[in-house]
Amino acid sequence: MRTHPLKSAIAVHWREHASLYVFVIVLFLMGVVFGAIVVNSLGFSQKQDLYYYLTQFFGQVSKDNIASAHDMFRQSYMHNVKYTALMWVLGISVIGLPIILVLLFFKGVVVGFTVGFLVNQMGWRGFLLSFVSIMPQNLVALPLMIVMGVISISFSLHMVRNQFMKRPHGSMFPMVMRYAAAMAAVALGLLLSSAVEAYLSPALMKQAVQWTMSFIIMNII
Repeated sequence: MRTHPLKSAIAVHWREHASLYVFVIVLFLMGVVFGAIVVNSLGFSQKQDLYYYLTQFFGQVSKDNIASAHDMFRQSYMHNVKYTALMWVLGISVIGLPIILVLLFFKGVVVGFTVGFLVNQMGWRGFLLSFVSIMPQNLVALPLMIVMGVISISFSLHMVRNQFMKRPHGSMFPMVMRYAAAMAAVALGLLLSSAVEAYLSPALMKQAVQWTMSFIIMNII
């Protein structure tokens, strides 16, 4: 039975970079844990201020006073593409490797802090809100960013080896083209993530907010 070329390419890519994927995923999860820990280090007044702005946002969501789906899609897509494109550019640079790792760690911190704060302030209701507002789009975006991070790190390491071992650069062009194709594929995949964030998540969030607004108002009073 003949293997599909795409499946074969994915299998080869995984075998060659499995250890790097494990490292990046662990780094991201460390960022998530760190972000959750940061929530507990916030002072009472800081938590109250954040919680106030959060309730204001939820009030706007419940009244449909949010940006249009088109604007949300555009903003989400531009943000995600810029983030992954920055990793792509850093991968070309010999000195960009540490910054790629910082970006992946920071992405985990943001996710961990957001989910941790909602759960810390609202318990299971906060988990529900984070589940419907953060998870749907990130089920697509985070794997794509991790893949881009791994490819960028791998390319950067290859550049470092060429730089310090003085290897010939004649074969670099095909590799650069594959690297550019990977960025294009990730950018295409991020369209789905942004579509979910703009068209699906707000509807789910509105429903969840309607369930939790009474709880929030009781806590404010």
